[in-house]
Amino acid sequence: MNTALWLDRAAVSGGARPALLLGARVVADYATFRARAAGLGAALAARGIAPGDRVAIVMRNAPDYLVALWGIWYAGAAAVPVNAKLHPREVAFILDNSGARLAFVSDSLADGIGADSAVPLIDAGGDAFAAMCGTPPRDAEARRADDLAWLFYTSGTTGRPKGVRITHGMIAAASLCYPVDVTPVTGAEAALYAAPMSHGAGLYAAIHVRMGARHLCPPSGGFDPAEVLDLSARLGPATMFLAPTMLRRLTDAAKAAGSRGAGIETIVYGGGPMYLSDIVEAVDWFGPRFVQIYGQGECPMAITALGRSEVADRTHPRWRERLGSVGRAQSAVEVRISGPDGAILPPGTPGEILVRGLPVMPGYWQAPEATAKTLKDGWLHTGDVGLLDADGYLTLVDRSKDMIISGGSNIYPREIEEVLLTHPAVHEASVVGRPSAEWGEEVVAFVVPAPGAVIDPAALDAHCLAEIARFKRPKHYITLGELPKNAYGKVLKTDLRARLAGEGRGAE
Repeated sequence: MNTALWLDRAAVSGGARPALLLGARVVADYATFRARAAGLGAALAARGIAPGDRVAIVMRNAPDYLVALWGIWYAGAAAVPVNAKLHPREVAFILDNSGARLAFVSDSLADGIGADSAVPLIDAGGDAFAAMCGTPPRDAEARRADDLAWLFYTSGTTGRPKGVRITHGMIAAASLCYPVDVTPVTGAEAALYAAPMSHGAGLYAAIHVRMGARHLCPPSGGFDPAEVLDLSARLGPATMFLAPTMLRRLTDAAKAAGSRGAGIETIVYGGGPMYLSDIVEAVDWFGPRFVQIYGQGECPMAITALGRSEVADRTHPRWRERLGSVGRAQSAVEVRISGPDGAILPPGTPGEILVRGLPVMPGYWQAPEATAKTLKDGWLHTGDVGLLDADGYLTLVDRSKDMIISGGSNIYPREIEEVLLTHPAVHEASVVGRPSAEWGEEVVAFVVPAPGAVIDPAALDAHCLAEIARFKRPKHYITLGELPKNAYGKVLKTDLRARLAGEGRGAE
């Protein structure tokens, strides 16, 4: 089933309902939303975009993001939503690797992307896009549950992004888990897009479209705590997805302003580690409005959930342990813990988290070897280490070995190391994450200078900014005479992390 049909049904049952909002301004009701998206789909088909083709979206949050997304689906094509914060060269790699036929872009991003990619770009705020949306609408192209709907690029340990194949069936399964396992959707809500729509926030749009909810984009196009508090109070009930670091900033801003979050109905948090003290403080200040989810691009938003009452509960004898968990398996998946030999481990024993079920990907895009390593015997091997208790609550013990999660974005050190090693002053480099109250984790680079060279952090910073996205660059550079290594020459990142922890204790 084509996900575009959910917009058809919302338009039929409530075409006059407000659908797309930019701040307080209603940009489109559901009938108009459907007409513009279906018109865009017809225009894409007229340009030769066929079912199964890929069309990219490189846009900041805006109402037309959803028009572009659903328009791609009306044409039967697959969307390739790309993080608008990426460096143009990173965007160009994704466009090339996905085989995108064209890309919808925010006007301010077009020049940078165009310099590195030959893919045709269409300014989503320009006349050409408006004309495409004004094309006579078409019915949605027929799609099967296993057809590609969304190609999600998530960094891999090689430093090159891998495309996760998200199907229409996966979106349906994850979406239907949302009202069952996360929070009800009545259609009265305003889905507020403060987190990037290229990630989980955008995936959650589908269930809110199906239920005829409002879709509220902040005029800033991003996350501003004061703006979120103001829009929620004026246009709520609001529901939103936030990374833990965003929630921390929202709590700080609300307390400073004396705001108790009027109009905020639900905040779903995930995408990174949530400090126990932070969620306790948030619940104490805002009340029972929070739900935690755990997922990966390979099983988007749909592995486990910790419900609103469980996040707010302070009466259970083990409430702290449960609040430190990521909840229990969502309805469409099975979760188990596996040892190195593949044996299922008993409750309380840490091991690799394995998942299978309807929201699990069929594989990576054009990467059979990576797919074979990740999907074995029908189970997704997450690479995360966790343990299940006797009641089915999953606690994350560790994440994928080296991944850094900063501000809700996944960062893989290998990618940064490869960039640093292209600088003539750098002989060796190793990148690790350090806990940060503001970002969750911050990137720290240990560098060994080339013979006769002197490390200049400003020069390395400029070098990184020329090659990778700003949010990936190291916040600190530490010069060493040599990197700690084992007998096989492998860098001991555990030693580097221990060094950072020791420095932190010494500074206290």
